[in-house]
Amino acid sequence: MGRSDSRRKNSTKKWKKVLLSVLAVLLLLVGGVAVYSLYTVNKALTTMHEPIDRDFSAKRDGKVQLSKKEPLSILLIGIDKESGSIEKGRSDTMIVLTVNPATESMKMVSIPRDTRTEIIGQGIMDKINHAHAYGGVEMSIPTVENFLDIPIDYYVKINMEGFKEIVDSVGGVEVNNSFAFTEDGKTFDEGTISLDGDSALTYVRMRKQDPRGDFGRADRQKQVVQAVINKGASLAGFTKLDNLIGAIGENVKTDLSSMEMVTIQRKYAAARHNMETVQLTGSGATIGGVYYLQVAEDERLRVSSILREHLGLE
Repeated sequence: MGRSDSRRKNSTKKWKKVLLSVLAVLLLLVGGVAVYSLYTVNKALTTMHEPIDRDFSAKRDGKVQLSKKEPLSILLIGIDKESGSIEKGRSDTMIVLTVNPATESMKMVSIPRDTRTEIIGQGIMDKINHAHAYGGVEMSIPTVENFLDIPIDYYVKINMEGFKEIVDSVGGVEVNNSFAFTEDGKTFDEGTISLDGDSALTYVRMRKQDPRGDFGRADRQKQVVQAVINKGASLAGFTKLDNLIGAIGENVKTDLSSMEMVTIQRKYAAARHNMETVQLTGSGATIGGVYYLQVAEDERLRVSSILREHLGLE
């Protein structure tokens, strides 16, 4: 093998590790190792990149310095296109992820979509998932920052309808269902079940039959994404890998640049092996005929304090 061929092979391997490792961090999961074409990876990265026009967070002194391994935060937004476009639909899922490379740890908190809070930029109290419908990611980020009193450094937006394509691209997944239920004419037995793309989307959307409501649904969403990454990491065929990366590229948007992804993969990847879920709780309330989840102030401050400490903020 010539020197140029060797460099090309090493470059392909590098981008392979970057994409799957960073996706593992962004999707809260352990990344995998597989071989695929550099062209496919570059295309996926280009398609995924969607910078937004915003100032640095007032919650942090300037932009986070990835090269200095400063703790960072990422807002994961799942958009259900049935409620509108991926640009301005209501957010079906909102998860905040903090990563601290010094302690090699990650913390994750799911914000229930019915959480009542101030929508920054609208000056009203409403469900937190309406922020995206009002003003997209640009309004969701400051609203979450205000609610949790932490900076949001980056965002990752996932088209929930794209779950079907992503799951099908790996040949379906298996998950462990904690209780049996029927939804949209589909029956999901208790125990280990196999899901194709269509059934996976139904599985992660159900919440009314779940005694834990949004919290239970969030767990099912993480189950499916975990299974996709694990399955994708074990794929050996070029066709399936290209399909997987193509499906991710079409259904995931982020303001992380390719070089920022490289830096995260190099300096933050070890944190993915130690992840803690922080539970945010609240109580249901009907205000003006609309159901909300009311998070008590001491509970909000408790979760905020955990995340701020993890981010190394005073």
